Amino acid sequence: MKRILRPCAIAACWLLLWQIAAMAVGSAVLLPSPWETAKTLVGLAQTAFFWKTAGVTLLRVATGFLFGMAVGTALGVLTATSRLADAFLAPVRGVIKATPVTSFIILVLLWITTGLTPVFISFLMVMPIAWANVREGVLAVDGQLLEMAEVFRLSRMKKLRDIYLPAVLPQYLAACTTGFGFAWKSGVAAEVIARPALSIGRNLYESKLYLNTEELFAWTAIVILLSMLLERVMVRMMRRIRK
Repeated sequence: MKRILRPCAIAACWLLLWQIAAMAVGSAVLLPSPWETAKTLVGLAQTAFFWKTAGVTLLRVATGFLFGMAVGTALGVLTATSRLADAFLAPVRGVIKATPVTSFIILVLLWITTGLTPVFISFLMVMPIAWANVREGVLAVDGQLLEMAEVFRLSRMKKLRDIYLPAVLPQYLAACTTGFGFAWKSGVAAEVIARPALSIGRNLYESKLYLNTEELFAWTAIVILLSMLLERVMVRMMRRIRK
C-alpha cells in the first residue's frame, strides 16, 4: 500500500500546487489548470489523429534508436579491438558529443526531408552512447580469462558467449535505457523544428503559435507520459535479458 499511496500523495501535492499557481495567474493562456489540461488531453485521446500522430512519432524515434544502437555497437567493437580505428574515429565521437542538438537539426534539414530528420537526430544521439559503452565493456574483459581461453583452445563463439557477452552486457543494457531517453527527447525536439506531418513536435509548435496553451500542455503531458511508460518497459525488458 505504501508503494501505491506515496506516489499518489506526491502527485496530488504537485497537482495542488499547479492548481494554486493557475488560480494565482488567472489566465489559461499563460498557465492552464490541471483540469483544463486533462480535459484537453482526454478530448485529444478520443480522436484517431491523436493516436496516428503519437504512433508515427514513436516509430521515428524507435527507428533512429535501433539504427543508433546497431551502428554504435559496431563502432564500439571496432575501436576497442583496433587502436588505429580508435585514434582515427575519436574526433568524430568528440564532435558528436560537443555539438548542440539544435545545430545538427538545422544542418540535417539542409540534406534530408523533414520526415527523416527526427529519425537521423535520434540515431545521432544514441550512437555515441552505445559506442562508448560497448567500447568500455570490451576493454574491461579480463585478460586472464582470454589467456585461459587460448590455453583451452575455445572457439570464437564460446569466447563471445562466455567471456565477452557477460562483460559487455551490463553496460550495453545501460546504454539502451539511457539512449532511448535521449532518442525520445531529441526526436521530439527535431520534430518541433522540422515540423513533419503527423508529429507531436509539429502540434507542440502550432499550439504555441496559436496560443492554444491547454493543447500545448496536453501534448507536453503526452511526451512526458510516453517517456515514463517507455522507460519502464525498457527497464523491465533489460532486467529480464540480464537474468
